[in-house]
Amino acid sequence: MADQGPEDPSSTPATAGPPRPLDAIDRDILRMLQTDGRASIRSVAEHVHVSRANAYARINRLIEDGVIRGFGARVNHERAGQGASAYITLKIVQNSWRTVREQLRALPGAAHMALVSGDFDVLLLVHTPDNRTLRELVLTRLQAIPEVLSTRTLLVFEETDLEPEL
Repeated sequence: MADQGPEDPSSTPATAGPPRPLDAIDRDILRMLQTDGRASIRSVAEHVHVSRANAYARINRLIEDGVIRGFGARVNHERAGQGASAYITLKIVQNSWRTVREQLRALPGAAHMALVSGDFDVLLLVHTPDNRTLRELVLTRLQAIPEVLSTRTLLVFEETDLEPEL
């Protein structure tokens, strides 16, 4: 499999036509690759009981269809020197999502962002070396964005990745 980094789904080129339906084998392949993105074609093929050529073709189709957006590593942020994590909720000026999204992408430690409905507009996950850096990120960087009306910071005390079962 080619080494591919994570992609932003909003920047993925649209494929022609509606997405092709996934069958049980496709779902098994996805579960396996979510658990081990470095799995060999041979091990994927053996696990889902298809030929290597079939497994290779299916994985390529899943990539081409935009189902698989990339391959990456799951990082223990604390061991990687990013011991402070927080979810930050933002209220933003109406219709400013595209502008705000570009500014949030540039933030050091920004790991995930989502435009959501409810009492706030954006949910942002950040990882920083410590609480001092987190405070500076919120008070200096985030609140300086003109379209950000307010923020609320929720410290993460413990994280657990939910991995699919094979």
